[in-house]
Amino acid sequence: MKRVLKLLVPVAIIAAGVGWWLTAPAEVDPDRIAGLTGDATRGEAVFTAAGCASCHHAPKSEEKLLLSGGQAFATAFGTFYSPNISPDPEQGIGAWKFPDFSNAVLKGTSPEGQHYYPAFPYSAYTKMEPQDLADLWSYMQTLPPDATPSKAHDVGFPFNIRRSLGGWKLLFFSDDWVIRDVPADLERGRYLVEALAHCGECHTPRNPLGGLEKSQWLAGAPNPSGQGTIPALTPNKLTWAATDIAYYLETGFTPDFDSVGGHMAEVVDNFSKLPAEDRAAVAAYVKALPVPSE
Repeated sequence: MKRVLKLLVPVAIIAAGVGWWLTAPAEVDPDRIAGLTGDATRGEAVFTAAGCASCHHAPKSEEKLLLSGGQAFATAFGTFYSPNISPDPEQGIGAWKFPDFSNAVLKGTSPEGQHYYPAFPYSAYTKMEPQDLADLWSYMQTLPPDATPSKAHDVGFPFNIRRSLGGWKLLFFSDDWVIRDVPADLERGRYLVEALAHCGECHTPRNPLGGLEKSQWLAGAPNPSGQGTIPALTPNKLTWAATDIAYYLETGFTPDFDSVGGHMAEVVDNFSKLPAEDRAAVAAYVKALPVPSE
């Protein structure tokens, strides 16, 4: 038994060390963001497409550009609250530098070197073009600061162990496109759906660990709040014409004369501010989706 223990102890120590190394928060390669100069005007369009205000404005507030946070997002793992991402230097992100912002958005890593929970859709944003990221950063610095403290997440054990998110990232975090090798005329739509607008975060089912079931991409999902379902966008379920989809994203009206509701109203509000070409690009991508396997 002593011999066995002598073997097991160093193996356990080595295994723990390897696990600690593998789950360490990652940072963006400095070459990826080197030499970029952001443009706030272009950044406003990125901000809108990415839906930043939709989640980070105060609950029920009409001041959509005051990013004080506080909205609650209930999930099976606990309730997450959107943080203050205004330019306030104490309570917001006003003291951050561009590399801090890049690490947060592209890698889900905080300036303190901790993992962010994937309630923040960095698993979609990681596909963002570096120039779009720089433009977004420039625009966000023009927004009003707010000194409201961020609310702590209501997450119990073991999900409150931040380091365990490194294991989640090893399993589910990738910057690969879900739909690969698309023709050139679908690339903009794919970029909007899979990256900026992060549509898959709500419209794709998740496995028991919270990872997206990418074989069921955009096939609909239970509402994380436990109330109702989020509809499928695949062609076997969403039978609208591409023009109907684009019109819905502009106006919120369906071909059946119904109107948008819930959190999707925020999404439509965002898309209505984008160029018509972007709404058409999203519609074209959605119509070209493969029917998921049963």
